[in-house]
Amino acid sequence: MKLIGAFLALCVYLASGENCQAPQVTSQVYTTSEVHVSTETVVIITFSVQCKNGIKDLNLYAEFDGRNLPASQVIDSDQYQVSFSIDHKKLPAGQYQIRFFDEDLFANLRKAQRSGEDTASIQGLFTIGFSHQGASHGPWIQTEHVAVLSSVLLSYFAYSTRNQLQS
Repeated sequence: MKLIGAFLALCVYLASGENCQAPQVTSQVYTTSEVHVSTETVVIITFSVQCKNGIKDLNLYAEFDGRNLPASQVIDSDQYQVSFSIDHKKLPAGQYQIRFFDEDLFANLRKAQRSGEDTASIQGLFTIGFSHQGASHGPWIQTEHVAVLSSVLLSYFAYSTRNQLQS
């Protein structure tokens, strides 16, 4: 009977898992900078997490502007990546925060979302801030149009000069 009790205690301990404590995060963020290249603004966040208690291979989730996103782990590394796209007009230039959660904290977030509660009070594991410079519409006149116009004007000038010299 003691053996069964010890086995059940071990199962409960292993199933409960451990939470990352005092995470140290380093991140790099890319955001789309030009409207002509894409139809939506793309945000890619690459980051690594070092837990004080040495936990690795975390299942992480991100929350941005009410959207829940999974964080994918790069194979055989401590690097993670989250990416999403959003309409250019919905992500103007500015400072933004994206919150990250482990499985337990994400379950609390989902419960709050389903019940319609304010999710700002749900504490995340860590937060990554990023600056988006806005998506540029580029110059008023494209350089290829200037090149074509210049070549047409040069051809016209050369043709008219040749006609004047021949007459």
